Amino acid sequence: MATRTDAPTRREQILKEAARLFAERGFHGVGVDEIGAAVGISGPGLYRHFAGKDAMLAELLVGISGQLLTGAKRRLAEADGVPPEAVLDSLIEGHIDFALDDRPLITLHDRELDRLRDSDRKLVRQLQRQYVELWVEVVRKVYPELTEPTARSAVHSVFGLLNSTPHLGRPGSLPGRGATAELLHRMARGAFGAAGIG
Repeated sequence: MATRTDAPTRREQILKEAARLFAERGFHGVGVDEIGAAVGISGPGLYRHFAGKDAMLAELLVGISGQLLTGAKRRLAEADGVPPEAVLDSLIEGHIDFALDDRPLITLHDRELDRLRDSDRKLVRQLQRQYVELWVEVVRKVYPELTEPTARSAVHSVFGLLNSTPHLGRPGSLPGRGATAELLHRMARGAFGAAGIG
């Protein structure tokens, strides 16, 4: 989502506005007419793209989990022969891009994951577990003294730190994207470093 440079499709526009509205007012607080109005089509016109709000929610949450995993795999593939510290930095940068550019999806995940059908929720969790395990492998290369459970706990803790961006205030109140990204990166590496002390 955050890395596309071409014009978004109508479907992507709908998903972006649905994510924003769901994050602002909750899944049940938003109607299809409002989502349609946000992208300049009628509410019923949305049904040409999605079966309903449940389908939008599922595509948003399954989609972002899949994109994070795909992005991490791509970064690992591109890092062949690169020192583990640089690979970890690349993973952190990718997650920071998500945390800063797709903030509504973090809020949506926190509030609405339980509204997904069981099969979609299980798929989200499966994708997230795979994403975590990629990080655990890299973290243990950088900090070999960490046991696997400790590394996994550290990864989850760093995700909590990075995914706190919806609570940092309105986008305009942050010190700027670059400065915020640098701060988050230093904090993430600091947290991993602290986990490795002992």
